[in-house]
Amino acid sequence: MKVTIFGTGYVGLVSGTCLADSGHQVMCMDVDSDKIAKLRQGSIPIYEPGLEPMVVENSKLGNLRFTSDAAEAVNFADLIFIAVGTPPDEDGSADLKYVLSVASEVGRLMTTPKTVITKSTVPVGTSDKVREALQIQLDARSSGLKVDIASNPEFLKEGAAVNDFMKPDRIVVGTDSATVRKHLTELYAPFNRNSDRMIFMDIRAAELTKYAANAMLATKISFMNEIANLAELLGADIEQVRHGIGSDPRIGYQFIYPGIGYGGSCFPKDVQALERTGREHGMQMNILQAVESVNNLQKQRIVDLIKRHYQGDIKGRTFAMWGLSFKPKTDDMREAPSRVIMEALWQAGAIVQAYDPEAMQEVERLYGQRSDLRLVGTRDAALVGADALIVCTEWQHFRAANFDWLAETLADKVIFDGRNVYDPETVSAAGLTYYAIGRGASLRK
Repeated sequence: MKVTIFGTGYVGLVSGTCLADSGHQVMCMDVDSDKIAKLRQGSIPIYEPGLEPMVVENSKLGNLRFTSDAAEAVNFADLIFIAVGTPPDEDGSADLKYVLSVASEVGRLMTTPKTVITKSTVPVGTSDKVREALQIQLDARSSGLKVDIASNPEFLKEGAAVNDFMKPDRIVVGTDSATVRKHLTELYAPFNRNSDRMIFMDIRAAELTKYAANAMLATKISFMNEIANLAELLGADIEQVRHGIGSDPRIGYQFIYPGIGYGGSCFPKDVQALERTGREHGMQMNILQAVESVNNLQKQRIVDLIKRHYQGDIKGRTFAMWGLSFKPKTDDMREAPSRVIMEALWQAGAIVQAYDPEAMQEVERLYGQRSDLRLVGTRDAALVGADALIVCTEWQHFRAANFDWLAETLADKVIFDGRNVYDPETVSAAGLTYYAIGRGASLRK
């Protein structure tokens, strides 16, 4: 099948590449001509494991094409996906200007009937606005061309997006058209062979499903962080609690790891947007307000521990930081807890000496050259001359640390672990003071 995808961010590029890899003919459209030029050369703008070789291979095969010409993109295929960004507006609502701009362009340029499918995360009712934007353009040129509208939300985790697309646990499609149902069943057939993962529903239900899924996962994280903070006060070890509740299949182990809060491009934005949607309809979303509040406070948790340890005096101290991205296997710094921690340390007069396998270029883009920020090339280099270590992101190669060497290297022999990566007793046995999230004061040296 022929498919056009507007947008070459995480969702658009991963979706387009995976569809091309299954044998479909895909054209990805972006208004950023420099980005398109780099994609044509095989250089991708994001870090996502496994994606770059697939882009290169499918480009060579001719299955995957890139363009900044909207007319070419619209007329390439009858199935058109909208996968552009929906950044949060000042009031927390999703900004739909890019989505509706694409819809208008399609209506202005289409010369044959189309199916327009929204894959961007959008508030309930957006498909109606997409239909309206399309129809305005068709009416302006007295065109009777038919357009079907559908919602097909994505469920891709950064760092595992390729696998999530290739081996989905569900494929949600919102449509009221039997024709669209037939076409999308055919489109997703390569990913739906072992068992039927297609879930068809009303368009509005599909739009709400995406927000509800992310809000539920964010809720689990904030709930566990709040329990971790209580465990700290009670002298209990939250890791033991986590095992105790995670063994219940009704709860499970996913998304109950306590830490310094969630970040990224989805959870913060989607929780705010869903809460805003409730307010627009006269409903106060009490749970979602609490989820966001807990998360914002949790990002300060390590800062509070640092200030408590140093009795508020951290001016001139150097903190090694392992991990900057909001999660492993990505270079995404959007809403990353590390940003809150670094900015608080800088405000207090401290220096940050940081290493991340993928995100340092993005950090440099965000903060530029600063005398109180040193980006170094290895995890060990971050420790040289440091007073203490902060673990912000649980990258795999931070997990096995030489604690005896850390005790010799860190001037103040202290670790602030925002991801509960280490065993408190092992760290303490090396002569280090260890602060984690909800591990219990009695476990600290």
